[in-house]
Amino acid sequence: MHLTLHKTMITKRVLSSPYVCASCTKRIAAHSSLVARANGISQPRGYRSFATNSSQPLKATSNSATRFLSTQRNAYGTATPSRKSLRIAIIGSGPAGFYTAHRLLQKVQDAVIDMYEQLPVPYGLVRFGVAPDHPEVKNCQYTFEEVAQSPRFNYIGNVRVGHDIELPKMKPHYDAMLFSYGADEDRRLGVPGEDLKGVFSARAFVGWYNGLPQFQNLQPDLQSGEHAVVVGQGNVALDVARILLAPLDHLRKTDITEQAIQALSESRIKHVRVVGRRGPLQVAFTVKEARELMKIPSVAFHPIDRSFYPAEIKKLPRVQKRTAEVLLKGSTATPEEVERSWTLDFLRAPASMNAGEGSHHLASMTFKKQQFLPGADPVDPSARVQATDEEITVPASLAFRSVGYKSTALPGLTDLGVPFDSNLGIIPNDIHGRVISPDVGPGSLTAGHVPGLYCAGWVKRGPTGVIASTMQDAFTSADVIAHDWENNAKFLNDARGEDKRTRMGWDGIKAEVEAKGVRPLSWADWKRIDKAERDRGEKKGKEREKFASVAEMLKALDS
Repeated sequence: MHLTLHKTMITKRVLSSPYVCASCTKRIAAHSSLVARANGISQPRGYRSFATNSSQPLKATSNSATRFLSTQRNAYGTATPSRKSLRIAIIGSGPAGFYTAHRLLQKVQDAVIDMYEQLPVPYGLVRFGVAPDHPEVKNCQYTFEEVAQSPRFNYIGNVRVGHDIELPKMKPHYDAMLFSYGADEDRRLGVPGEDLKGVFSARAFVGWYNGLPQFQNLQPDLQSGEHAVVVGQGNVALDVARILLAPLDHLRKTDITEQAIQALSESRIKHVRVVGRRGPLQVAFTVKEARELMKIPSVAFHPIDRSFYPAEIKKLPRVQKRTAEVLLKGSTATPEEVERSWTLDFLRAPASMNAGEGSHHLASMTFKKQQFLPGADPVDPSARVQATDEEITVPASLAFRSVGYKSTALPGLTDLGVPFDSNLGIIPNDIHGRVISPDVGPGSLTAGHVPGLYCAGWVKRGPTGVIASTMQDAFTSADVIAHDWENNAKFLNDARGEDKRTRMGWDGIKAEVEAKGVRPLSWADWKRIDKAERDRGEKKGKEREKFASVAEMLKALDS
C-alpha cells in the first residue's frame, strides 16, 4: 500500500512541478508509473513499459530482491544497441546505483559502467544505514558483488564527484550519467532548543553505531538521564529505540562498532518514547519492526489507548490490521517486571526542547497535542491533524529527530543544466528517471529532459521505501536509459564513438584526479579492506569490525 501512495505522491509532485512544461504534462502523465509490477500494482491507463526483459511480480520483503535476482544471474547481453558501446557514469554505490548497473548490464550488451563512490567502501545505506541486528537485509550485497565481477563494470572508490573531479570535466567522457547518491542531510524540527546538548539526528546516531566515518566523533551522551525521546514513527525511529534498549549480548554478535558497544554498556537509558504527530493508523514503521521490539524479553511496552482504533480491527486494511494487532497485543514483558520500556505517543507535535536550570543540556521536551481535522477519517493513512492549545512536557536527557532526510545538490550540477530542487531534496525528473530541465522545450519523446542525464533512488523520488522498492525504481531508470539508447535519443555530447579523445570514461579523467593527491580505489582494493574487516571481526566473535575512518581503510591497503 505504501508503494501505491508513494507512486501517487510522486506523480502529483512532478506534474505540478515548475520543471514540467504544460505541453509535456500530458505525455508524462500517460507514462507515469514508479514501481511497475511490484506487489501487483496495475499500471495507469496509457502506460507503456520500456522493459524488453520484463521482471516477475515482486513481493516487497527484505529478501525479495535477492530471491528475484537469483533467477536473473549471468543474463547479461539481452539487447543489441543501435550505437556503439554505451559509456555511463553512475554516481553513488548504494542499492539504487547497483541495481541500475545490474539492469543495464542485462539490457545493453555493450554498456560499460564506471561507478563512483566518495568513500573507499561501497554499498551506501546497506552498509551504514541498515540496523546491525538485521543482517538478512544486507543479502543484496551478494547481487552487488556479482555485478562488480562483470568485465564491463569499474568501481572507483574514494573519489568525490564534484570535488575531486568536476562534473563538467566528466561530461566529455560519457554518453550518460546517472545520479544515485542518496540523501545526506536530515530534516530539522525547527523548534526552540533543537541545538541543545543531548539532541541528535537519528541519521547521525545510526551512522555512528554503524561505523560511518563522518559520525565517529558524535559521542552521544547516554549517561545523563534515563529518558530518551525519538521524534518520528518510521523504521529508523524504531531502530534507534531498539538499539538503545536491546541486550548487549545480542548486539555484540553483530557488526555494530566496538565504540558503540562500549557507550551502550555504560548507558543509563531505561525508557524510550517514540512520538508522532498523528495516530497509530498513520505510523510509517513496518509490522516487522514493531514485532521485534515487542519480543525483546527484557523490554516492556506501555499499552496504547484502545480508543484510537475502530471497534472491529478485522475490517481495517491488511497492513494497518496487522500493525494494530501487534501494538494492541503488546510485549511479552510488563513494565512492572522489567526496568527497560518504550512507549508510542500519538497526536503530539514537538513545541520546544528545554534545558535544565543553569545548563545547556536537554532536560525535557514539550509537545503540543494534536487532533484530526474536522471530517478527517482517522483510519485514512493520509489523514491530517491540527494543533490544539494543550501542551504536555515529558522528561528527556536524550532526543533524536527522525523526521526524514533529503538529498543535496552536487557541486557542478547547474553547469550540466540540472535544476536541483532544494525544497523537495530531489533532482526533478519524469518519474522514470530522466532529468527534467525547464530550458528544454517540447517536441520529441524525450522533450523537456536534459540529454544523457538520469537519476535513481532517493535523489530521484525522495527518501522513501525499502530496498525492494529501491530495486524496482532503479530498474525503471535503467529501462528508460536502455530504451533511449536503443531509440537514438540524444545523449551527452551526442557522441557516437568517432572521436577517440572523448568517451574514454574513467581512463580520460584518472590522471587529473590523481594529480590532486587523491587515491582512487578499485574493487580489488575494496575486497582487501573487506577481508581486513572480517579478520578483525573474527577475533571478536562477530562477522566484521569496520574501520571507523577513511585513514584506517587506506592504511589497511598498505599493511
